[in-house]
Amino acid sequence: MSSHYHGHSALGRIVNEIEETAIAIILGLMTLITFVNVVLRYGFNTGFIWGLEAVTILFAWLVLFGISYAVKVTAHLGVDAVTNLVPSNVRRAMTVIAAICCIAYAALLMKGAWDYWANFANLPQTTGRWLPTGFEEMSRTSYRSWYEVVDIRMPEWLRFIEPMINEGEHYEKLPRFIPYVILPFGAALLLFRFIQAGIRIWTGAQQSLIVSHEAEDAVEDVAHLNRED
Repeated sequence: MSSHYHGHSALGRIVNEIEETAIAIILGLMTLITFVNVVLRYGFNTGFIWGLEAVTILFAWLVLFGISYAVKVTAHLGVDAVTNLVPSNVRRAMTVIAAICCIAYAALLMKGAWDYWANFANLPQTTGRWLPTGFEEMSRTSYRSWYEVVDIRMPEWLRFIEPMINEGEHYEKLPRFIPYVILPFGAALLLFRFIQAGIRIWTGAQQSLIVSHEAEDAVEDVAHLNRED
């Protein structure tokens, strides 16, 4: 991958490593769990009862990591038919406006993601309709950390969280706040990537939020194959 897409700051390099490592691990785990479950089901008439739920959660994590990663490599599809018709200075202004809109959207998404996840983590939601203005006061009736997933059993090595998050109560299944943590984390990654892209557009280091032209590339590939024939 071209170094054009990689952040030069220490934070940028750390985020790169997190995204790429997480995506590789998630893909590997999804493939392994699915393969083993198929072998067990058709070969031994058994299987992991938690397999489908685990793969579903991993797929959700993959999507949320992939959204921010695609912003980094400018792989999101977009329509530039209009912007290509206007002068370069107008095109740049439109691109800056688009970047600002994306940053605003990611900020709203992060607020909503935090508020949703906080329900399951015994943490306060933010106040304010659009922008966070503070945190709500919590009572014991607000705690939702006892919510569990359907099939995935609680790993023994995570029992240490029970006194801290569930008042010492025993979990039978994995608490939901663990898989749901990807919501605020993924939204934070997306916000970071849009801010990073916005800065690059403002400084002239990047011309657009999108580079991918999937349809045009596919037509060109077919034409190339026809020429070879």
